[in-house]
Amino acid sequence: MSNTWEIVIGLETHVQLSTASKMFSNAPTAFGAAPNTQASVVDLALPGALPVANRAAVERAIRLGLAVDASIAPMSIFARKNYFYPDLPKGYQISQFEIPVVQGGMVSFLFDGQLRRVQLTRAHLEEDAGKSVHGINYEGRDATGIDLNRAGTPLLEVVTEPVMRSAAEAAAYARALHALVVWLDICDGNLQEGSFRCDANVSVRRPGESLGTRCEIKNLNSFRFLERAITVEAHRQIDLIEDGGTVVQETRLFDPDRDETRTMRTKEDSHDYRYFPDPDLPPLVIAPHWIDEVRRGLPELPRQMAERFMRDYALAAVDAAYLTQSRMHAAYFESCAATCGQPKLAANWIMGELAAQLNRAELELDASPVSAQQLGRLVARVHDGTLSGKTAREVFAALWAGEPDVDRVIESRGLRQISDAGAIAEAVAAVLAANPKNVEEYKSGKAKALNALVGQVMKATGGLANPQQVGEALRAAIDG
Repeated sequence: MSNTWEIVIGLETHVQLSTASKMFSNAPTAFGAAPNTQASVVDLALPGALPVANRAAVERAIRLGLAVDASIAPMSIFARKNYFYPDLPKGYQISQFEIPVVQGGMVSFLFDGQLRRVQLTRAHLEEDAGKSVHGINYEGRDATGIDLNRAGTPLLEVVTEPVMRSAAEAAAYARALHALVVWLDICDGNLQEGSFRCDANVSVRRPGESLGTRCEIKNLNSFRFLERAITVEAHRQIDLIEDGGTVVQETRLFDPDRDETRTMRTKEDSHDYRYFPDPDLPPLVIAPHWIDEVRRGLPELPRQMAERFMRDYALAAVDAAYLTQSRMHAAYFESCAATCGQPKLAANWIMGELAAQLNRAELELDASPVSAQQLGRLVARVHDGTLSGKTAREVFAALWAGEPDVDRVIESRGLRQISDAGAIAEAVAAVLAANPKNVEEYKSGKAKALNALVGQVMKATGGLANPQQVGEALRAAIDG
């Protein structure tokens, strides 16, 4: 974004909770069932059917609240949010409005090499709507069908303050929240199945001005699409304002094929939904002992694990934050560190060579061809002087290509680093004899001349000499 405009972003994320049954009924939540086979009389709002809140869903909300240092409301209210869509059988959605179950909180994540914290406004429980299925062939004509299997599925909507200032930062926050809900085992995190969906509220303003008119981009279930949609929408608003137009508050959809956002409907405000407490549901009361029980069952949280990594492994805060971005990253690091006994060096390789190769191959860590134990054995050979930095990267490439054993690669390719003082001294003597000019330059105070001599020795030894020993041997030979 240019210096003349500032983008302001807040995210509303719908986290589908990993319960076996729905928010207010005992209908199953399994994905992929035949249409309309998992909708109960409660989900369909048939006369006389009464909702009952799902305790497991409430427990998952408490779990997230504790993990982000939020306040858990001792009493919260379920409300009816009234609007009319074909896939909303009740004509309203049971949600929470004035008193949500989770209030405040903070999500921390790594962004541009620094720790960033995004303030949460709230997280409230609600039920999902059904799904409109377009492009159905009905008697030779295109038609739209309604699948109510998803109706009533428990959601936790996590709402941030409008504190993010770039599309990349918003995507980084979304990734961090996604990793956290999976870490806590409250959501399976399946983006393709809609288990984690973001709505982005985007506005633009000139620096120092009050907030502009926001537009909401709905149902973004890809981090790449989220980032792109925010960027496209921000540029649309800027172009509109600079052309003399006015941004209208509305809900928009992102079309990745056309790389544009387009109007879906005029954006409602809260009063348009005519919220009122659901008369069929009592207030949700959460006793302190229930919160304590949930707290005792929490896994080690990312921030706690990061603190342990800093304390036990002497890692920097940024390194610890990177390695605790997911349970998978943390487990990989600890296994690698245990194998090599060098946690800092292991962290450097994971965040450096491994991360770069995964990025180039567009792979997640769980698909890495190099296991934590293999990388640990490689790091151990770097630490004990068997491999130089250059030859270690060659061994890593071999492991990535499918070679199973570090030591076998070293021996078969003749990559063992030369640390024998006699062999290095012999190579140094030959290089000094062949490069008198560099020797004189070094003696006259040109330190860079020594680097040239080190390079010549490394070349003469096929890159296998220990660079530190080479430098020491050269200085000793020249300085006498």
